[in-house]
Amino acid sequence: MSKDDLTWQHLSSRYEEAGLMLFEKRIDTLRNPRNGQTFDRLVLESVDWVNVVALDPAGRSLMIRQFRFGVGYNTLETPGGMVDPGEDSKTAAARELLEETGYVSNDWHYLGAVEPNPAFHNHLCHHWLAKDVVLATQQDLGDGEAIALEFMTQNEVRKAVETGELKHALALSALARVFPIWPMPFAQADP
Repeated sequence: MSKDDLTWQHLSSRYEEAGLMLFEKRIDTLRNPRNGQTFDRLVLESVDWVNVVALDPAGRSLMIRQFRFGVGYNTLETPGGMVDPGEDSKTAAARELLEETGYVSNDWHYLGAVEPNPAFHNHLCHHWLAKDVVLATQQDLGDGEAIALEFMTQNEVRKAVETGELKHALALSALARVFPIWPMPFAQADP
């Protein structure tokens, strides 16, 4: 099949109550172009997300640690969150950085976007670089958040990647656009 022949025909969509906080559950009925069979496929609809690589004047990356319910432990990652209605991704990135860390920047650079999981997500995660961040206020965390802050040098970030301490896919994607975080050839510590 050519790449032009891979698009599935959309036949219908329906929404189902899922009780999901961050997503709407949509079921699409589609026809496979290869064999004509129809299938129901899950799509989790969400607003776009943002991740921020925030560097202080010394070039250290402002990292956060927080408990993640999916994996059941504390993760090391970059600040980030959801784009609120009416916001663009830069505005959301600045807001999330301020809320989660209390830091601000006047030097922002767009690093592009990734698809968090195009198999069943419909949104993008936008990556932003904030240079020369400075502390402006205290954290303004939501009731469901508990976040610790940590500045890490490029070598400390790379070591956290090598040991597997830092494995949040979206944080890695953003950081890799700023730092050479993986050794070549790639070597990962055994689990």
